Amino acid sequence: MAKKAMVERNLKRRRMAKKFESKRNRLKAIISDQEQPGEDRFVAALKLAELPRNSSKTRIRNRCLVTGRPRGYYRKLKMSRISLRELGSAGKIPGLVKSSW
Repeated sequence: MAKKAMVERNLKRRRMAKKFESKRNRLKAIISDQEQPGEDRFVAALKLAELPRNSSKTRIRNRCLVTGRPRGYYRKLKMSRISLRELGSAGKIPGLVKSSW
């Protein structure tokens, strides 16, 4: 199991990213719009910099839903390779056939 604090920190980042997503997108649109005056784009860049760093989606770490493990993560299954192997061996994943020879 991963540290509880690390898992909780990641969940907090997810909540913050969701909360500030629309504001962040609006400011980024202003910044990237070449039609806008330079001063408005600069002000938008300053406002974007004032937002919490953890509200950025790039700060979110993919973690296993079962154990919280950050490495060896399968996006499609939302779990780590180790959890997948354990649950597959126990027959708890429908459609997964684990071979052994």
